[in-house]
Amino acid sequence: MGFLSVLGMAHKWIAERTHPGDIVIDATAGTGVDALALATLVGPKGTLYAFDIQQDALDRTRTRLAALDADGRLPALRLLLRSHAEMAAAVAPEAAGNVAAVMFNLGYLPGGDETVITEPATTIAALNAALSLLRPGGIVTCVLYPGHPGGEIEAAAVEAWASQLPGAAAAAMLYRQPQRQTAPYLIAVEKRRQA
Repeated sequence: MGFLSVLGMAHKWIAERTHPGDIVIDATAGTGVDALALATLVGPKGTLYAFDIQQDALDRTRTRLAALDADGRLPALRLLLRSHAEMAAAVAPEAAGNVAAVMFNLGYLPGGDETVITEPATTIAALNAALSLLRPGGIVTCVLYPGHPGGEIEAAAVEAWASQLPGAAAAAMLYRQPQRQTAPYLIAVEKRRQA
């Protein structure tokens, strides 16, 4: 039995903190893998926001969610062709302080235009927005890909952001294979209940 993949661990940590009826956010819709996991957790009484700057990603996400829709298990769905940096302005006002989980899967759209990548400045703005939207005990997960051009710089920026969070406001965790410096890794941040 091996360790969970970084994406598997992100899904595990999200599942431990998310319940039916919750509000959740996929900050980087991509192929819809995280959106499907989130939608399954919150069910038809929940709300799922999914952001991406590429219509192809939103189309793939909608296709991946089609089975849940057909079975009546799809949450209220908001697919947004917007940058994740616009998250705070794009979600409904009642979501502020009530979001259970926000997932980031950085890099580029697999099978898409690999020159379109997430950028450190917008990602850090989105992470700050995500943390502000979380309820106490809510979680942000961020899968990082230092092995592609631009990925190492973004990963370092996210790691610096997480390491500077005040301990009274949030707890940050790092899940990584130290023997493989360019392998994907995971940073998770849980909002403190007392914050």
